[in-house]
Amino acid sequence: MPPPAEPSSATRENEYFVPNLGDKPGPNRIGLIVLSSDMITERDFGLMTPRGGEICYYSTRVPLEIPVTEGNLRRMGPQLSEAASLILPTTHIDVIAYSCTSASVLIGPEEVTAQIQKGRPGAQVVTPILAAIAAFEASNIKRITLLTPYTLEITAAMGEFIESQGTEVLNQAYFGLLDDQDMARLKPETIHDAVVDIVHEDADAVFVSCTGVRTVETIERLESTLNKPVFCSNQCMFWQSLRLSGYDKPVTGFGQLLLR
Repeated sequence: MPPPAEPSSATRENEYFVPNLGDKPGPNRIGLIVLSSDMITERDFGLMTPRGGEICYYSTRVPLEIPVTEGNLRRMGPQLSEAASLILPTTHIDVIAYSCTSASVLIGPEEVTAQIQKGRPGAQVVTPILAAIAAFEASNIKRITLLTPYTLEITAAMGEFIESQGTEVLNQAYFGLLDDQDMARLKPETIHDAVVDIVHEDADAVFVSCTGVRTVETIERLESTLNKPVFCSNQCMFWQSLRLSGYDKPVTGFGQLLLR
């Protein structure tokens, strides 16, 4: 015999449940504008975010043409307003962070902020480079060693900007990469060994620039090896985003900065 037919909607019994709505997820909400080719930022934020649900981050993407040149980085500027407008447009966001250190320097932090606030009026804006400068100031860092994955030209621009903000760059080194995918493939131990090799004895700290490299994974080891603070783009951006969102608890496992 064939199985009995399902009852039609006219005869099926339906039951309605009254929705019991609570607060939206949060309470500390961080928006991320991530490059289309970035494989690391969201991963690093996931590694650093404490369990418990207090911190939530929501990301969107902005196109970046490869190779990573000064011109291609600058071309992202006018696209930031639309990207910002796509992050939970009807929900309050505490902070919007733009996840590109080199473009923040080349476009200019003020222009980055203006473009993001054009798409998201009133938003607090974080850039990795100004987050790093704030981290240096909070940690009383006056002189640094700088390491980047970029070309010589972009590295030079980075060093000049940092010095314009009051922190002396004693020496700098670079990997010379032109593709975000290659930057993402830099092993944490490669970054570790490069830092140990180049660190200036008179540097108060080391800054490893770029949100697309895996520095977060080796910060604790580096600080133990060098007996100096080590900063990187994603760590600084995460730290400032937390503080601006109202989250002030220490986060362990990712360097001295996040204990502040």
